Amino acid sequence: MKKTIISIVLLLTASISMAQSADYPIRGSSMDGVLNQSGEPDKKFDPVGEPPITRWVYPEFTIYFEHQAVIHSVKNDHKL
Repeated sequence: MKKTIISIVLLLTASISMAQSADYPIRGSSMDGVLNQSGEPDKKFDPVGEPPITRWVYPEFTIYFEHQAVIHSVKNDHKL
């Protein structure tokens, strides 16, 4: 049992580390944090709807914000 718990903790720690080292912002990051990490996007779309959803497009990924927080980052498919 103890070995199983240790294995689970190690897996969770590795998953968190991989998510934090991703080339694109993780969920919950602020707009300011994204700008600091990735610089200015190629394109910023105005907020739409309620709650306001904003989209920023970078060469490799697109980020969706709700208010000022990242809700989703998507790797762009350049084959389209």
